[in-house]
Amino acid sequence: MAATRDTPTGERKCVQQAPEVAGGPAPHRGLSGAVDAPALSIPGGPRGGPGAAALVAAAPPAFDMASSGEDTSNEGDVPPAGATMAVGAHLLGFSDEILLHILSHVPSTDLVLNVRRTCRKLAVLCLDKSLTHTVLLQKDYEASEDKVKHVVKEIGREIQQLNMAGCYWLSGATIEHVARCRSLVKVNLSGCHLTSLRLSKMLSALQHLRSLAIDVSPGFDAGQLSGECKATLSRVRELKQTLYTPSYGVVPCCTSLEKLLLYFEILDRTREGAVLSGQLMVGQSNVPHYQHLRVFYARLAPGHVNQEVVRLYLAVLSDRTPENLHAFLISVPGSFAESGATKNLLDSMARKVALDALQLPKSWLNGSSLLQHMRFNNPFYFSFSRCALSGGHLIQRVINGGRDLRSLASLNLSGCVHCLSPDSLLRKAEDDIDSGILETLVASCHNLQHLNLSAAHHHSADGPGRHLCQLLARLRRLRSLALPVCAVAEAAPRPDREPAPHAVPRGCGKKVRIGVQSSPAPLAGQAAPQPSSVFWSLLKSVPFLERLELIGSSFSSAMPRNEPAIRNSLPPCSRAHSVGDAEVAAVGQLTFLRHLTLAQLPGILTGSGLVSIGLQCQQLQSLSLANLGLMGKVVYTSALSDMLKHCKRLKDLRLEQPYFSANAQFFQALSQCSALQRLCLVSRSGTLQPEAVLAFMARCLHVVVCHMFTGESLATCKSLQQSLLRSFQAERPALNVVIFPLLHEGLTNVIRDVPMVHLDEITLFKSRVAEEPPNLWW
Repeated sequence: MAATRDTPTGERKCVQQAPEVAGGPAPHRGLSGAVDAPALSIPGGPRGGPGAAALVAAAPPAFDMASSGEDTSNEGDVPPAGATMAVGAHLLGFSDEILLHILSHVPSTDLVLNVRRTCRKLAVLCLDKSLTHTVLLQKDYEASEDKVKHVVKEIGREIQQLNMAGCYWLSGATIEHVARCRSLVKVNLSGCHLTSLRLSKMLSALQHLRSLAIDVSPGFDAGQLSGECKATLSRVRELKQTLYTPSYGVVPCCTSLEKLLLYFEILDRTREGAVLSGQLMVGQSNVPHYQHLRVFYARLAPGHVNQEVVRLYLAVLSDRTPENLHAFLISVPGSFAESGATKNLLDSMARKVALDALQLPKSWLNGSSLLQHMRFNNPFYFSFSRCALSGGHLIQRVINGGRDLRSLASLNLSGCVHCLSPDSLLRKAEDDIDSGILETLVASCHNLQHLNLSAAHHHSADGPGRHLCQLLARLRRLRSLALPVCAVAEAAPRPDREPAPHAVPRGCGKKVRIGVQSSPAPLAGQAAPQPSSVFWSLLKSVPFLERLELIGSSFSSAMPRNEPAIRNSLPPCSRAHSVGDAEVAAVGQLTFLRHLTLAQLPGILTGSGLVSIGLQCQQLQSLSLANLGLMGKVVYTSALSDMLKHCKRLKDLRLEQPYFSANAQFFQALSQCSALQRLCLVSRSGTLQPEAVLAFMARCLHVVVCHMFTGESLATCKSLQQSLLRSFQAERPALNVVIFPLLHEGLTNVIRDVPMVHLDEITLFKSRVAEEPPNLWW
């Protein structure tokens, strides 16, 4: 690693640790040991997005030569004479430690192909082991086949960890170049084109491999794996396997497995209409080896075939439960009947192991005393999503009467409608929660970082300090939070509360002039008025929150990830009507916010709160908006356009709104999001202007995922999709365009005509807070 020089006073300010507040995060150290400093944050995050562009923009004129292809490596590492007057502000005047931190935010392809050629000093730093040890190509949509091959050629021998997840645009021949990285210890090839023979050839050369992630697609044949490949697999300790066909994949070859992650994405029918069955695996030889297993994780997409296949994987576990098992997680949408084998497995686990992480299908827990017999060591993750878990059971069987659970970092109680109520299961939606249960939970799990309470009605009773938001404000270490909209509403109307500064007075049938502010906006540099609401106080208490989800308790997406698409959604909770523009504006306090989801907020009148978020949340990278305002009328179009003008780091935008008009004004505003990469628009009875879409794609050079499901005709959708592919696919190899009519059947007709592999992760709606244990993979 390059030596670290003394840092001038002006530079030391850039790496100064942020003042630690109560519950504040510890400074994160990268591979180089440098302290991550917000002052040096570059758009795109570590090795992603347009980070290189930001680096070049901040660099001296010498960097301009790299863009022209001229090699300036002979000029030495002395800053240009023009920079001597302000050497402290010159990029090359920073210490090596700071420069390595900056370079860690630049995509690996840019480091090797561009930045390394600017001068001698950067040529050395770009090849530092802290940068070449780990190469992240995930979501690096500008990583063309030539660039990937060049990177492997230049630094392949130094790479020990390689993440190529989701590089669907790279050919199998390019993926095969991974075999040249002989020192690889960890590689993620999920979403890449791999055949059995190509995988065999690749793994045969990677003798040091210990961690592997792959897809198992139709046509996979484990019999084509060579002896050298199976020898490599026998040393693999961590395996992540996504199944698109009934198969054991490479699991039987991995005899040293300690961590097994299985993702089941098998459709019940082929595209030709043939019915699939998990019994296809019966003839496949070899039994999975679980004797060393420490982590077992299975996530199922909807469908009975996925359930059939996972039972075959679990059958081996029921015969002999691994003694070192400390994390057992199964995520199943809907019901999943318990069998004799699974009962034996759970009984064996209760007797033999102490778990640190647990997630089970709701049908296995509902009405069961299983939790009472389970033993936990230092639990860090619990998920009881959709379970009929009462507040009494939560306190007695999980928290054990209020014992200290300081180790618990992530808790998922989404869809647990009774988890904050007494033992009575006769609770109605309008009933208040028991604040004592929540207070015990907060006191016991005071180190929680991820909490999901969505998909339920959590109404607070009136009284000082009893509101849900007031109790959650004690969790100062929260980094992600998901709440139902009605949970942030005031317990009762407060006569002493003044009208919110951004709200428009409500009236029966009163028309609202869109785009006209109801009150003067604060002057530049002047703080916005501070609403006296419990929700505003909550957000003030968790300043380091990075992900926030406010989702209506009755919300149902037209294109959900794990639930069936329904034609008629349920009406919003009555209390949700009191959550409007002022509460949305309060989100602007979260200066570190990166991911925001707002769904089913009927109290939105103008959307003016969105402008506050755009102005103040400058770290925002992904935004998901759905069903804001009363259904049947889009009231926030103008405010959204004003917001987008300020979202310079926004990468992902998902917009789900019936009757939305994707016109030239909308796309003109969206064009100012210079970092945008992925766009998804879902609008029943919505319209779009093809010319505006084409102009938008021409202006936003980084957009590679464009999915639109509207009320336009099939002919219009096909014509626009073909025009986009014809115009931009040559210059954007990763371009993924899906334009399709959204009929009343919603997702059903889309899956029938659009392969699931073409649907990006932002297309299908789901809550992501505490969805998986932290640091489960990569």
